[in-house]
Amino acid sequence: MTVFVMVAGVFTGTHVWQETAARLAAAGNEVHAVPLTGIDAARPAAASARVDLETHIADVIAVIDAASGREIVLVGHDYGIHPVIAAVDRRSERVARVVYLDCGMPQNGVPALAAVPDQALRAQLAGQAQHGDHEGELAPPTRDEWQRWGSTAGVSDAALDRLTALAAPQPLGTLLQPLRLTGAVAAVPTTGVLCTRNGVGIDQVQLLVDFGDPTLAALTDPQVTFLELPTGHWPMLSSPAGLADVLLRAAAGEGRRLRPVGVGAPPAHLRPFPLDVPELPRDRRGSVDLYVPDAEGPRPAVVFVHGGPVPAGARPTPRDWPTLVGHARLAAAEGLVGVTLDHRLHDVADYERAAADVTAAVEQVRADPRVDADRVALWFFSGGGLLTADWLTEPPAWLRCLAASYPVLAPLPNWGLTDTRFRPDRAVAHAGTLPVVLLRAGRETPEIAATVEAFVTAAKDCGAQLELVDLPNGRHGFETVDPPEEVRPALRHAMRSVVTHLTD
Repeated sequence: MTVFVMVAGVFTGTHVWQETAARLAAAGNEVHAVPLTGIDAARPAAASARVDLETHIADVIAVIDAASGREIVLVGHDYGIHPVIAAVDRRSERVARVVYLDCGMPQNGVPALAAVPDQALRAQLAGQAQHGDHEGELAPPTRDEWQRWGSTAGVSDAALDRLTALAAPQPLGTLLQPLRLTGAVAAVPTTGVLCTRNGVGIDQVQLLVDFGDPTLAALTDPQVTFLELPTGHWPMLSSPAGLADVLLRAAAGEGRRLRPVGVGAPPAHLRPFPLDVPELPRDRRGSVDLYVPDAEGPRPAVVFVHGGPVPAGARPTPRDWPTLVGHARLAAAEGLVGVTLDHRLHDVADYERAAADVTAAVEQVRADPRVDADRVALWFFSGGGLLTADWLTEPPAWLRCLAASYPVLAPLPNWGLTDTRFRPDRAVAHAGTLPVVLLRAGRETPEIAATVEAFVTAAKDCGAQLELVDLPNGRHGFETVDPPEEVRPALRHAMRSVVTHLTD
């Protein structure tokens, strides 16, 4: 018999687990939903008590100690993973597996605040913590604010009403007190359950591992598995039967294992560029590489802006990836200066810093005597698509064209960027006569495809000069993941369009 011990996320109590718990129990398992002190109605805090992360760790340990079975599986959702792994760290000999349910990977010494998706709120509370103030509570979301904490996809109106009605304030000490681990938890098998409608699937995690950041190498351990659920951030409300099935599979050790770096075929971002391009050498200037054609006079330039977030420890860095280098050399073959660069989009909180890096790089390129400063195009990829917003909002006269390949054109649900200025789907209304060339992947992930559709609709509504280059069978990162013969025509077409806008 498996004993499931389940811990809910911020503002929520044991009530969210009712349907899933019933299905697990019907399958012959022992199930405990842990009431957290000061949040769950079943366990109110004493009037004078201080509730912090240690309080909730003690709540979880008490349930582990009282459990009758030996195959104990702990499930932590959202904030709940923090008290879960701390409790497992202290009772590792009693726990068979930890399930990370649509949550991050908490680290020793880091408070749960680091995982709060709402970046403005995170900054506000971080300032409070710096002054040593861990007192008070965080008010629960209103009905319309749950989206700030994760995708509500699949949650019915009635369930959302009940979630809101039963939500409780979150004691700030639970978010601000640093997590303390001895390392014992690392020996316990784990399963990550990813809710794909919240923006991340197993392929995206594999991509992060493939970037070569050593801090993610632990995810390739054979005792780490991953499963997906095609729903939003609250699967116990949107898909209780599906969640119960996934938890049973997790307890059985099922799931996909990630491929370690260097094993098997090269990762997608390091595969060859699909077009034959001249082996033009790079001219490295700081964070910028220029590929300069053998031509007379200053030449128009295309600056290729990589996507992300890309971990800071990724090697090689994006400007040396075959896709970026291939595009730059293709531009040089057309008589343009092709430019690649590295910017610091290492986390979804880094868009302002990355935007500043791109602006500085563009000004450096425009100042180069080999570049026609009045004829520049910018070409963005993937998560770098949000960086198009500033250029769409106020296009400078020298910006002759903006292009984007499989871009993200609005923040994904779990990025916590609700109030950000990086909203290309809104900024396009101000693009005026700026030509926009959009390479659209027909088999894009649903979450990213929705942002592209919103952008296209907004562009049509405002009469923007949008040219669509469609790859009906294309996937995200199509240059290196799809058959070259299907990709080449679209790449040539898009490049010729950019060349036309730069040379007319």
